[in-house]
Amino acid sequence: MPDYDADRFTAIYDGCRQRVWAYVVSRAGWQVADEVVNDTFTVAWRKLDDVPDPPLPWLFAVARNILRDSIRAEARRASFAAEVRSWAEPAEADIAEEVSERSALLKALATLPEDDRELLILSGWQGLTPAQAAAVVGCSPITLRVRLHRARRRLTQAASISPPTEEAAAVRRVSTRVRITAGKEAR
Repeated sequence: MPDYDADRFTAIYDGCRQRVWAYVVSRAGWQVADEVVNDTFTVAWRKLDDVPDPPLPWLFAVARNILRDSIRAEARRASFAAEVRSWAEPAEADIAEEVSERSALLKALATLPEDDRELLILSGWQGLTPAQAAAVVGCSPITLRVRLHRARRRLTQAASISPPTEEAAAVRRVSTRVRITAGKEAR
């Protein structure tokens, strides 16, 4: 970038950083302020030609959008965590074996990468066919089947690593059921 752009950005940063930080603190607290301010000025640097004069209202709008996006992301994470916790809590109608299987499966599932969990949940709990799950994650059905196979293998391995062995056996039984169910849906 030319020196003019660097000088302009530096002037915007020096002149507005404290006010943007204060705005973010007033909206979300000081714990997230530095990160949001950094992200705000990163956007300003990338879109320097779009930054109007005076820049402060535009910077406030960018910071507001970043805050909104982070709040939405946190809400999604909290919602998912609550959902997983609710799956782990046994319902009154569950028999002991189902409770043991569910607990073992969730413990093993929690150790997997997020992408593996998503595939297993889409296939096993949501009951999507490979073609439907592929559309959700944005890949071909063949790619999804390969990824799902690997995720199931990692789930079985995670179950065999974690004690006790009864729980590992329960996860293998559930994993086999998921594989059989998915195989029927693919036909």
